[in-house]
Amino acid sequence: MRAFFLLLLLANLGFFAWANFYSEADKESDPAPLTRQVAPEKLRVLPAIATARPPQGKPAAEAAAAPAPGGNACAEWGAFAVADAARAGEALAPLALGSRLAQRQVEESASWWVYFPPRPNRPEAQKKADEVKRLGIEDYFIVPDEGPYKFAVSLGVFKTEAAANNRLEALRAKGVKAAQVGARETALQKTHFQVRASDEALVSKLREIAKGFAGTEVRDCPS
Repeated sequence: MRAFFLLLLLANLGFFAWANFYSEADKESDPAPLTRQVAPEKLRVLPAIATARPPQGKPAAEAAAAPAPGGNACAEWGAFAVADAARAGEALAPLALGSRLAQRQVEESASWWVYFPPRPNRPEAQKKADEVKRLGIEDYFIVPDEGPYKFAVSLGVFKTEAAANNRLEALRAKGVKAAQVGARETALQKTHFQVRASDEALVSKLREIAKGFAGTEVRDCPS
């Protein structure tokens, strides 16, 4: 037993001598790693950095370019005299615009009008007005003022002669006769309908409705 122990000790001593003095050094190992470190006490382990995931859906540039729902566009339709404003409001009712619909009141100076010459008295003037009403024309007015136009029946007042002539042609197409265009300086209260958050489809519908109201147009709201 003692001899076996001595043989084991001699074998270990032999292996130690061979490993340290006779074997080739490992080319990839560092025989003195600690001496090659610079300030090892200052080294620390950094936490793992999470990798950001790419955004789902549309790219950011495309999302930024997408228009906001509704937008800020505003369309204005006008202008209407008092009698036609109510009828225009009824034509807009099916669109269910709610709070998006507003009115803008302005006072305009009109220099031209379409009218029937003065009647001898008010009953005769009313009789003429009833004739055009039966033709589906609601925009008329019997002049009550003293003067050369008393008991004339106005069928519309306009800022330009061209607009008055357009109105006269539209009236003749409906069967109105004996009406004429003349100069008349007067101040008028006009109504414009404004539709906020409008888009191309809605503007197209407004223009279609406007075809039934001669002398009116749909355009951008004034800034």
